[in-house]
Amino acid sequence: MKYPPKHYQDHNKLHMIEVIKEYPLATVISVKDNQPLITHLPLVFEDDKLIGHIDKFNPHAELLKSKLPVSVIFHGPEAYISPSLFKTKTLPTYNYIRVHLKGTVIEVVDKEALKTSLIKMTDFLEHPQHNYVLDANNKSMERNLNYIKMFEISIDSWEGKFKLSKDKSPEDFAIAKEELIKINQISIKPLLKKIL
Repeated sequence: MKYPPKHYQDHNKLHMIEVIKEYPLATVISVKDNQPLITHLPLVFEDDKLIGHIDKFNPHAELLKSKLPVSVIFHGPEAYISPSLFKTKTLPTYNYIRVHLKGTVIEVVDKEALKTSLIKMTDFLEHPQHNYVLDANNKSMERNLNYIKMFEISIDSWEGKFKLSKDKSPEDFAIAKEELIKINQISIKPLLKKIL
């Protein structure tokens, strides 16, 4: 494959799994009647599968139970990198980490499996503080089980899109890496002030 260039690809599955664990909110894409259907859902990677839950009234729920193909994107950190940062002359660039997966989805209809999965996902998302534990006898969960659909995605292909200025000099690569870290630590405050 000529695109993306090799220095923008990461074929290390363990690297991609780390992105999935740190950024579990995925973009799930299916096609119905030649139209894309897009939903954002947290997914957990377990036993070489992705596991998720969806509101039964979400139009996407019907497509997540029929052994249909699905594409999933996990969005890691991203940042604009100004040429003013680099030691060598270069053009502006945008660095990012993404994981693209393709697979087949099946619905899991077992209510006990759904309960166990909801508890495990809550535990995973609460990490590392674990300020909340979803109890197996939680009455709110019991009341809502009929409105939640569980699904699993068996993964057929993995693509790591890691555009991180690896084609630059070691010094410029280190600068771009530090900028990516810095921007992702500070960029959230101004956005939240504008929209909340």
